[in-house]
Amino acid sequence: MRIKFLGTGTSTGVPEIGCQCEVCTSGNIKDRRLRASVLVSIDGIRLLIDCGPDFREQILPEEFAPIDGVLLTHEHYDHVGGLDDLRPFCKFADVDIYANNITLDALRKRTPYFFLEHKYPGVPALLLHEVDKDRPFTIKNVEVQPIGVMHYKLPILGYRIGNFAYLTDVKIIPEGEYSKLEGLDVLVINALRIGEHISHLNLSQALGEVKKIAPKKTYLIHMSHGIGLHDVVQPALPDNVFLSYDGLEVFI
Repeated sequence: MRIKFLGTGTSTGVPEIGCQCEVCTSGNIKDRRLRASVLVSIDGIRLLIDCGPDFREQILPEEFAPIDGVLLTHEHYDHVGGLDDLRPFCKFADVDIYANNITLDALRKRTPYFFLEHKYPGVPALLLHEVDKDRPFTIKNVEVQPIGVMHYKLPILGYRIGNFAYLTDVKIIPEGEYSKLEGLDVLVINALRIGEHISHLNLSQALGEVKKIAPKKTYLIHMSHGIGLHDVVQPALPDNVFLSYDGLEVFI
């Protein structure tokens, strides 16, 4: 399994527009973050987790090949704003979109032109599949286990594929979901910043979840400029916890 971090930033990206802090003005490429998304490749099958507004820029360096499924965590624009840029991939086949009912309803309302009976040429052909957090599903022989978590008061989804799990925009993991996170080789989990936030784990809270879940390795994602400089924060982390960065590849 290959996990390619296409973007590792929060909704504003890093640098933030107009900000002159030491992170936003850093010359280290690891401090520049597009909106959060990963591309998972396993046995020739490619699964995209989230498709934000930076998707076009993120996917251009990758091989132009089918995307076998898009797993959406939730409806917020930084996670779905790039769906229109899936149009080129519809040359291979309609693109399958997997999400909970809240997210699917939001897509139908906000991008109705995707789903018209008589679409004009060039509109992406997306097939919507509703995901139940308690029912695993299969995409071309790859089993996906949804994980139900809370983004403040909004129920959202994480996903487990094999011994890899992806959790972003999490504030609370319900007790009943921890059993889905046992025995992980790699966990990806959000750590927005150092300070407290109403709807995201901060760094100390994310490390608390890592200690509880006990994966072999953890990569932090969905980080703002408030996380600090990569080269300052990384040495202070536990040995098996890493700040992710755009372009990072992890193999299981």
